[in-house]
Amino acid sequence: MRSDVVKKGYERSTQRSLLKATGLSNEDLKKPLIGIVNSFNEVNPGHVHLRDLAFHIKLGVAAAGGTPVEFPVIALCDGIAMGHAGMRYPLASRELIADSIEAMTEGHQLDALVLLTNCDKITPGCLMAAARLDIPAIVIAGGVQDTGNFRGQIVDGGKIYEAVGAVAAGHWTMDDLYELEESACPGCGACSLMGTANSMNILTEALGMGLPFNSTIPATSAKRKTLARKAGEQIMYLYNNDIRPSQILTMEAFKNAIAVDMAVGGSTNTVMHLIAIAYELGLEIPLDMFDEISRKVPRLCNFAPGGPYHLQDLLAAGGLQVVIAELAEAGLFNLDVLTVTGQTMRENIAGVKNRNPEVVRPISNPYYPEGGIAVLRGNLCPGGAVVKQSACDPSMLKHTGKARVFDREEDAVEAILAGEIKPHDVVVIRYEGPRGGPGMREMLTATAALMGAGLGTSVSLITDGRFSGATRGACIGHVTPEACDGGLIGLVEDGDIIDVDIPNRQLNVRLTEEEIAERRARWVPKEPNVKKGYLARYAKLVSSPSEGAVVK
Repeated sequence: MRSDVVKKGYERSTQRSLLKATGLSNEDLKKPLIGIVNSFNEVNPGHVHLRDLAFHIKLGVAAAGGTPVEFPVIALCDGIAMGHAGMRYPLASRELIADSIEAMTEGHQLDALVLLTNCDKITPGCLMAAARLDIPAIVIAGGVQDTGNFRGQIVDGGKIYEAVGAVAAGHWTMDDLYELEESACPGCGACSLMGTANSMNILTEALGMGLPFNSTIPATSAKRKTLARKAGEQIMYLYNNDIRPSQILTMEAFKNAIAVDMAVGGSTNTVMHLIAIAYELGLEIPLDMFDEISRKVPRLCNFAPGGPYHLQDLLAAGGLQVVIAELAEAGLFNLDVLTVTGQTMRENIAGVKNRNPEVVRPISNPYYPEGGIAVLRGNLCPGGAVVKQSACDPSMLKHTGKARVFDREEDAVEAILAGEIKPHDVVVIRYEGPRGGPGMREMLTATAALMGAGLGTSVSLITDGRFSGATRGACIGHVTPEACDGGLIGLVEDGDIIDVDIPNRQLNVRLTEEEIAERRARWVPKEPNVKKGYLARYAKLVSSPSEGAVVK
């Protein structure tokens, strides 16, 4: 076992003494050391309950013959970071998460990992670390937050952002807002809509790195504790049989995950994360692969924020296995891939039944003939841009309007709340990319303000930043090249005409080559928003969104 290098032989007496100082016995040191990566903290509601789950994981490890050793990893809450300078950190923290897991694992030569995670950047960071280290590993989520009830209506945290816009527009009172605030997020867990957190937990299961029902059992359910113990037991099976992430995370597995992503209408952030995880394995997923699969895979689900259903509804319908079975029946999912169960996906979904064909529609009757995400090209985004077309009103799939240009999100939000944005405008928010932000902030505050102001079916938003999975509307992000790299989005001016054509995958501004050349000649790059600390280093090293926004 790997850990013998720190605990076997007379020359390792010092290391054994230090390990014994943590409470381990000689018998414990004869067993494999299994790292329990716990992203618990008391700030993030998706992670506040993870100490309890870690206890059950350790019970499983110990029962199956391993010695569990727990260590922490950071977990930012995107919702709390939203709408201010703090939003520069969540995406950048993904690299810190992967790096810190690598450092702890290699520094102590741990034999295997159980990665306890839940939210937006923590899950992909854990998957990146597992792929990079390539020792036996299993990922378990903290589970889904329960939905809230507001005046008899099922609600989730995403509704609050839109309610803020409704207050600013005079449609709601402050009392209405406070009442919603009290009920929208009733307890621990990953926000119950199809945001990035639940999208990534679903993709973890689709990739084969999580146990069945990892993505759908609620955080408050006793079954989540049972699953945690099972994950602890299963890591010992993976260790004893030397089943490693590289055997599970194959190109076929990534294609499967993209297909599931399209079928469920996942967050646009999944594009970057899947590319980044594959990068750790030396696999290249071109941006256009997402669009190729999206054109083949229909959207079978209609989850919030664009639809009425939540993750609890998917569990009641039979879990993610129902989606996988529907795709496989149409030849859109390869069932012969290995998973952390030690079995193939075919064996994992054997006997599954769809208990609600409205929550997961059959291939013959999809919600939309294409997948949830589309990749756009055009003079505004020669390197690509992404949109969650499943959360876009059909009337906005094609839109032409005058640009209203802002160099940071706060200025755009201020203009929206002040009533300065008019129907048919195209809001452009730039210098918010991975390097220009830095950190590629999510624009949920701006998009929700548009919805709350009643502009969701008449105004598009385009940015070199990104969007929360809670965003809905004609919102196009990941515009590449970004403004700070000299992308055309940095040359757009107020009043320019922009054409959005999602069905034909086009995003263009009506400028002649001569006009573009003239503007480029007088363009002066903006000074960096951050000049010291981690973000300054991150900005110098991070790649484009189409390359996964990885640090190279």
